Amino acid sequence: MLLSLSVKHGYAESMSIFEAVVLGIVQGLTEFLPISSSAHLRIIGDLFGWGDPGAAFTAIIQIGTELAVITYFAKDIGRIISKWFRALPFKWKNPVEQSDPDVRMGWTVIIGTLPIAILGLLFDYFIETKLRNLYIVATVLAVFAIFLYLADRYSKRVKTLENITIRDGLLYGLGQAMALIPGVSRSGGTITVGLLLGYTREAAARVSFLLAIPAVLASGVYELYRSLGQGTFDLVPTIVGAVVAFVVGYAVIVWFLKLVSTKSYTPFVIYRICLSGLIFVLLAVGLLSVF
Repeated sequence: MLLSLSVKHGYAESMSIFEAVVLGIVQGLTEFLPISSSAHLRIIGDLFGWGDPGAAFTAIIQIGTELAVITYFAKDIGRIISKWFRALPFKWKNPVEQSDPDVRMGWTVIIGTLPIAILGLLFDYFIETKLRNLYIVATVLAVFAIFLYLADRYSKRVKTLENITIRDGLLYGLGQAMALIPGVSRSGGTITVGLLLGYTREAAARVSFLLAIPAVLASGVYELYRSLGQGTFDLVPTIVGAVVAFVVGYAVIVWFLKLVSTKSYTPFVIYRICLSGLIFVLLAVGLLSVF
């Protein structure tokens, strides 16, 4: 028997393992690309007649993709955390200066997490209901595709992670916070800001990966905790979806970092605009529901 937990939005009572696997694959494929994983999960659910998987399911399987990030960047994360602590004003055996790039990256992740955490809590209900309107999603996909194209086309792209600053961390965080609107894309928002700040494509992508870890993990744990008293959803398929998302997500990280080191983001811009147009068409013919 599947262990059921509660959730306010999403699947009413049951989700099959097949559905969870499909959604896990979609999550893993789209989480790290600037094309909006939440939009894809929303659309796939409708097209297959499964409905909106809901913010809770979406947030929980995102834990799988973030564990892929932690696994891939384990050495970098360990080094950043170690140096950040050794830069604090205590008597360390091997102290580190606050000017060290890894220390500044640590502060970037901390400060960059604040905007999405604060805005996510303040506008939680609105985000999970009104903003899941597919007309909004389709519009946002196209609009932010243009922003990404302009940033990629006209930015200097000369700064590396050695140049990261606290100010940049806050601006990265504001870019990530825009992803609270389904269709923006967490990676799309942060990468666009990174390019506008003059970072290379690969550096902007790496910051996007690292910055997402605390926000996504906190969101997933929060949704899991909150779900313990509302409605029902099946725990086992959700875990299966998260595991699948982890495996697929790890492969995408490896591929994506190699891609952006030599190629532009233009294919993703084109894809976003085409997807936006497709959503409007499917809404018009009644194959997709607005909510």
